[in-house]
Amino acid sequence: MKLAFAATVALCVLVTPTCSAEITAVASFSILGDLVHQVGGDRVTVKTIVGPDGDAHAYQITPTDAADVARADIFFVNGLGFEGWMDRLVESTGFQGELVVVSRGVPTHETTEEDFGDDHNLEERDPHAWQSLLNGVLYVRNIERALCKVDAPGCRQYSANAAAYIKELEALDAQIKYQISTISPEKRTVITTHDAFAYFGDAYEVTFLAPEGVSTDVEASAADVARFIEQIVTQGVTAIFVENMSDPRLIQQIASETGATIGGELYADALSGPSGPAPTYIELFKHNVRALFGTAETEWSGIAAQGF
Repeated sequence: MKLAFAATVALCVLVTPTCSAEITAVASFSILGDLVHQVGGDRVTVKTIVGPDGDAHAYQITPTDAADVARADIFFVNGLGFEGWMDRLVESTGFQGELVVVSRGVPTHETTEEDFGDDHNLEERDPHAWQSLLNGVLYVRNIERALCKVDAPGCRQYSANAAAYIKELEALDAQIKYQISTISPEKRTVITTHDAFAYFGDAYEVTFLAPEGVSTDVEASAADVARFIEQIVTQGVTAIFVENMSDPRLIQQIASETGATIGGELYADALSGPSGPAPTYIELFKHNVRALFGTAETEWSGIAAQGF
């Protein structure tokens, strides 16, 4: 914690119990930035490195990013190899604040050689753990604990914010599970750009197929794409989806060669901008489920009419 912040907290405690101290937090990407904001409320200023519609896998850090991290009281990252640039950024800035890996304690989804390619560490795990809302609950609890550690006077507020937000996440999780359970299992196959939805698939019993692995910086080979197209034709999949932060050309090629329909846009690794359909973590889930259920009406039905 910065000395100036500590002095401000002490002054607030002495002068008035309602004084709202502020700390500066940096989050590595937009989804995490929203989670920190939900817990931190008006006590925390949140800056995000990879913003809306940004691809954190392929991100190139900037001098502004380094300056923001150097000045921060606390730096939140996903971990699990998601931010390949994170160690380099922390080292270059001499960051002395609290570094928080929000995925700590989350049951992880194992990857295979196909997920990363021959040149990658096969011991890495799928980093997209936020794609399960109950994993999102664990993220929130890790954020709450970290903020309480750096700002003890604000802990009561952080805990109240976290508790209220967790109730929302758990309610939405239950609603999605119920609604997807009404769909026949053989009609729950989804094609996306890269393998970002395995946690969603495990949590909500949906099968996701993708021509690219868990990282967008590893391109699918021509042979991989050919095998993938054959799989789509064999399984009779009729609708595929692009992702907001991925190049759509590969999905467009696959759609052209299989006759499948591009059903819409899913939000995988980033939120939309404020005026878009997925400006928050909760709205991201609502949008994605609407897109999946509302687009291929012959296979998915009922989601839009049941409370979303």
